[in-house]
Amino acid sequence: MSDFAAGQRVRVKADFPETRGPCHIRTPHYLRGRTGVVERALGRFPNPEDLAFARPAPRRALYHVRFDQPALWQEGAVGDAVVVELFEHWLEPTGTAGQLEPAGTAGRLETI
Repeated sequence: MSDFAAGQRVRVKADFPETRGPCHIRTPHYLRGRTGVVERALGRFPNPEDLAFARPAPRRALYHVRFDQPALWQEGAVGDAVVVELFEHWLEPTGTAGQLEPAGTAGRLETI
């Protein structure tokens, strides 16, 4: 069902399709090129980037991906994280596994 497993490190593609013409993007700019950790697969859903233009929308895997908050915005405590829903076609493997924050750190979680 999924290309990525829970705990796998992934990178959000540093792609900017909006520079190539009209599009509907579900991936925040601030995450492009950033590395996170897959929390879990959420299932397969029609791609909203196609649905927005009434095009046939292939079903794509959707994931919760966790990012270290201080690395994104230079604020927050160690262990603070942001969890974002991202579709598989925006993710690429980094070749490594692991957690973003030190083991045993109980951080707060902000879900977008």
